This record gives sequence, structure tokens and C-alpha cells, in this order.
Amino acid sequence: MRRSFRSGPSADVPVPVPGNLPAELNRFVGRDEELSGLARRLGESRLVTVVGVGGVGKTRLALRAAEALKKRYCDGVWLAETGALRDPELLAHSLVEALGLTDQSGRPPRRVLAEHLATRRLLLVLDGFEQLVDACAELVRELLRRAPELTVLAVGRRPLRLEGELVFGLDPLPERDAVLLFADRAAAGSPGFRLTEARESAVRELCRRLDGIPLAVELAAGRLHVLSVEQILARIDDRFRVLTEGSRGAPVRHRTLRTAIGWSHELCTAPERLLWARLSVFAGPFDLEAAEYICGGPELPAGSVLDALAGLIAQSLVVREETPAGVRYRMLATVAAYGAEWLAALADTVRMRRRHRDWYMGLATWYELDWFSPRQAEVAAGAESAMPNLRAALELCLETPDEAHLGQHLAGTLWFYWVGCGRLSEGRHWLGRALALDSPYDESRLKALWVLGYVAVLQGDSTAAMGALHECREEAVRTDNALAGAYAMHRLGCQALLSDDMPRAERLLRSALTAYRELGELNSNVLMGQTELAMSLVFQGDLDAAVALCTEVREICEDSGERWSRAYALYVLAYAHWTRGEQTEARALVMESITIHHLFHDLVGLVLSVELLALVTASEGDPAEAAVLQGAASGLWESIGPPLFGSGYFSGPRMLCERQASELLGAAEYAEYESEGRGLPVDAAVRRALAERPRPAAVPRQSSGTRRPSRTTRKPAGSPTGKGGETAG
Repeated sequence: MRRSFRSGPSADVPVPVPGNLPAELNRFVGRDEELSGLARRLGESRLVTVVGVGGVGKTRLALRAAEALKKRYCDGVWLAETGALRDPELLAHSLVEALGLTDQSGRPPRRVLAEHLATRRLLLVLDGFEQLVDACAELVRELLRRAPELTVLAVGRRPLRLEGELVFGLDPLPERDAVLLFADRAAAGSPGFRLTEARESAVRELCRRLDGIPLAVELAAGRLHVLSVEQILARIDDRFRVLTEGSRGAPVRHRTLRTAIGWSHELCTAPERLLWARLSVFAGPFDLEAAEYICGGPELPAGSVLDALAGLIAQSLVVREETPAGVRYRMLATVAAYGAEWLAALADTVRMRRRHRDWYMGLATWYELDWFSPRQAEVAAGAESAMPNLRAALELCLETPDEAHLGQHLAGTLWFYWVGCGRLSEGRHWLGRALALDSPYDESRLKALWVLGYVAVLQGDSTAAMGALHECREEAVRTDNALAGAYAMHRLGCQALLSDDMPRAERLLRSALTAYRELGELNSNVLMGQTELAMSLVFQGDLDAAVALCTEVREICEDSGERWSRAYALYVLAYAHWTRGEQTEARALVMESITIHHLFHDLVGLVLSVELLALVTASEGDPAEAAVLQGAASGLWESIGPPLFGSGYFSGPRMLCERQASELLGAAEYAEYESEGRGLPVDAAVRRALAERPRPAAVPRQSSGTRRPSRTTRKPAGSPTGKGGETAG
């Protein structure tokens, strides 16, 4: 009988609902009726759109409701923030990323989304879609049609206008709740503040004058470290009148928000106002160094940026966040939009966008160099945090005449992120766009070509790969660019490796490595070439030579602190130890490889290592666990491309594992365990692979259909339910 994941003492432990909702940083005030109403709407329709003026609290209400209702959705509640996007083609990519799919296949992201959501009961919170309303409406319609258990909670300034959509209009806070909000935020920012009877009348009047808009109320409360409530109220008339007169053509609700933000703007110092305008060029989180370089200048010396930034943070105009990449700052979208108008009024938008582009091109170049160093994990986190701004830089390059070469250079420079951090699909998008433009700069185009070829190779798209790499090689010969020629030759060798042409792979990879040595090139790509050569030798039976190559790679990685290439070398060494019957050594090596690949979100390396661990597990006499791992690997391949690249050589471990496990379990039992593994998300599959497990007793090989071998299974830490006891087989 198949073991149960829900039996045992842990069966009553609450199961966390998956998702990515951010934690609340301050108290949620009021909105009880709105929360109840929104909950009812979500029970009545699969598409509910919260609409209202900017700053009225739409996003906060939606997230609060989603958190309260998450038990309705067994497959999670997920937030997709799209406010920074401008390219409709990136919308599906953004949702793939928000759902944590990390898809690297050549499949269109819309298809990835539809297939992932097809059988899941899930709530998707889609926030900030106004600038892409048509594209969002089209995508949401398609997903709702193809995923019957999907519910979408959209948040924006206008409806999507789709059939079946329920529109939930959000009004400003009633006076009572606005006063409570002001008091709460005032006490947080100014600990000595108390809502006394003498002060309450002025606070009520202030909240009325701000029309109960939460953003305006919070901005007002943020000024109490400088002004009293009475002083704020005394100053509000002139500021309102001036800003209203400047925008009479706008709707009343927009004039009200503009007044609130403009009033806060007037209370800023001159350096703070200038920094506010210049910070509007950022498309996402930024660090202090970026703000100092991009926003500094004669009127705002770099040394004064920190003080001005601190002032904006104190007024809640900029948010400070702790991230895996370190401290980052973020400006709310509404606040940034106001700053962008001031920047345009200063006629400085073009210059600031170019400075922004130049900084992030330099950052990408530095990250590429630093990828081959002990800071590799920091580079990965930094690039992840910088991606909204890197996208903005790419967009500027590609929309500016005569600057296509900069876009090609930037898209090529980010190869380490596209390939090493599991972003093949987005990399393919940018590289394709950049190479579609004419450029007289050969070097930048050649780099983009070999990187595109590399990405296509890993996606299993041999036609696109061969086209890009042959063009790169021919142009490299024409322009006498030996380095680009070496990279093209290297990736053609990689394509031969995955196409099972081992003699050609060996010949091309050796030639590329020779060229690298002659040119003095040593980086992660070179080490990968050496490891790929070792793979070709393993498949041709030259095990000793392969081990020697990977041992050298491992030593270089230890000296340099490089980990990504090291993980692939560990994979080959683990394969060698398994071949020699040294299962303990093979397991230790392949588990380290899995750990590193998961750290960098490299699904290609991860799935290869999980396949090998399954074979090692089968050889150790644990066929059921091997089948689960095989199933997990099969599920991962769906996010990459053709399973095992369509290669007979790379399919060898899988086929052998399947044969060994099936003989011991029987075909039906094997299929059941493999199906269990297919249901594991990436993180759960990795936890399952790395979990401690008892060493099973040696089990004699049995033919298909014999009695299932007795085994004690470990607690399935990566099971979909997160529950389970230990049962004897």
C-alpha cells in the first residue's frame, strides 16, 4: 500500500498557504465594511477590480483582503506588481516571475502561465496595470478562460472592462477612520503625539480638508516632527489653492491628490524637491550609490544626496527596505509620477534618463566582471534587485536611434544573469529585440549573438542557436575578432554536446579552450567550457581524463571563489564516482551541486543534478525515493525545454534509474511515486533532495511485478501538503 503523507503525529499541524504577499509594516486602520464587501465580491466573481484615485488605499485594501481570504485558495495567493512595466510583451514575463515559475524554456510565457494555472485554485492580485490596461485585459481574459479555478483581484485606476468583471469602487476614508489613521501614523513618527480633546478638533478639520485620502493623511502626519497640527492646518489653504489653479482641467479627485502631494512637495527643502524630481527616473529599487551618481550635480552635490534622501524618507515619500542585495530605497509610484512632472518642467528628463542608463550599464559591466569572484551570490542578488532599472536602461537604448549597439552590449553583458540565474526566457526577449536593430558596432553585436546562441542552446532551440552562432563565427572572422570567434566555437561545441555528437563536441571545445588560453581569457565561461569538454569525454568512456579536467576546474573555483561553474564540475565528478560504485562520495558531490544551482536559480544545472541524485538513490537500494526524485526532475524539465535536451547520452542516467527502480517496485508503483514527485514545486523538490535520509539496507534486484521492497521512508519535507509521518513500505 502506498505510504500516506497525511498520517502520523504531524497531521494536525496547520499547512501554510503558498504565496508571496508582503508583510504589513504598520497597522491597518478602518475599512471593515470595505473588507467585508470585497470578500463577498470575490465569492461572487472570478474577476474583481478595485478602482479609485491614486493614494486612496486600493493596494493596501486588496492585500489585506487577500491575506484574510488565503485559506480559500489551496494553491496560494500571489501578488504581481506591474506598475513599473511599459512594454506589453514583458507583462507575461512579469507574471511568470511573480508566481515563482522561473521558466527557462522556449515556450511563450503566456503558455507557461496558462499551463501552470490550468489545474490550480489560486488568487492572483494584479496591481498597477493602468499603463498596460489593454494588454492586461487580454491576458487576464485568456487566463480566466483556461484556468477555471483561478480568481483575479485587479487593482488600478480604471476597470479592465471584461465580461464577468465586478468593479469595486473605493472611496476615501470616512472622517472617523481618517482621524484614527492620522493619530496612528503621527504616534509612530512622533512618539510624544497624543490625540487629546484639544487637538482632536484640528485633526478632524485637517482630515476633512484632505478629503480623507489615506496618502494625504499619512503625508500630513509625517510632518509633525516639524510642525504642529495647527500650523499644518494654517498652511494648507494657500498650498491647495496654488496647486489647484495649476491643474483645473484635471478631474476633481486628481486635483485633490495633486494638492496633497504638492503640499508635501512645498514643505520639502530645495535639495529634497530636486532629488524627488530626479529620483523619478528610477523604475524600481535603488541604492545610495546609484542615487548619488545619477541625481548628483552642481545644484545637488553628491555629498548632500544622503541628507536630502533622509528627508524624503522621513516624510514617507521614499521607502527604505532591507533586501537580499542590501539596503534599497523605493519611491511610491504616485509620488514618482509627481516628481516626473517636475523633472519635465525643469527640461531635464532626457539628461537624467541617460545618466540612469549609463549607471546601470556600468553596473552590469561590473557585475559581469565580479561574477567570477567570491561575490557571485551578491552579484546574483544585486542583479535581481536592479532588474527593473536594467529593463528601463535597455528600453532607452532600444528606443533611441543610433544607440542599438548599447542595447546589444547591455543585453549581452547580462549573460550571467540570463544563464546563471535562471532567466533564459527574458534574456531571449531582450537579445532578440536588440539584434533585430541595425548597428555599425561589430563588437557589441557579436557578443549579443553568441549570448543569444548560448541561451537558445540551453532552451533546446537548435535552429536559433546554430543561426546565431554561425553568424557570430563568420562575422568574427571577417572583423578579426578572435575572442568572439572563440565564444562562438565554444557554444557550437556545447550544441554538439547536447546533440550527441561527442567527437565534434570534443573537437570544438578543445579548439575554444586553446583560443581562450592564447587570448588570456579566464572566467566562468572558460571553466564551463572545460567542464563541458569533460562531459564529452565521460560519454566517450575516457573517465580519467574527465575527472582530471573537473578536478582542475574545482581547484580554480576554490582559489577564485567561483561557485556556479564549480557546481557543474561537481556534477561530472559525482557521475564519475557513481560509475566507480562509490555511492557515498557521489551523493555528497551531487548534493553540493544541487545546493549551489538552487542558490542561483539555475534550473538547467539543478535538474541535471536531481536526475543524477535519483540514479545514485536507486543504486543505494531506495527505488521509491529514486522514483520521487525522477518525477521531480521531470516536472523541472517542463520549465526549461526538451527533457534532457533530447539527448540520448544525457538521458542515460534517467533511463537506467527508471529501469532499476521499476524492476524493484513494479511499473504501477514506480508510476505512482514518480507522479508524487511531479507535483513538487522547485523549492519543495530541493528540500526533498537535500533532506537527511536513513541509509536503506541493500535490496536485491527484482523483476517487475515482484513484491515491493520493505523500506522506511523519511518524512516528506517537500510534499505538497507539508505534512506526513514515517511509514514502513
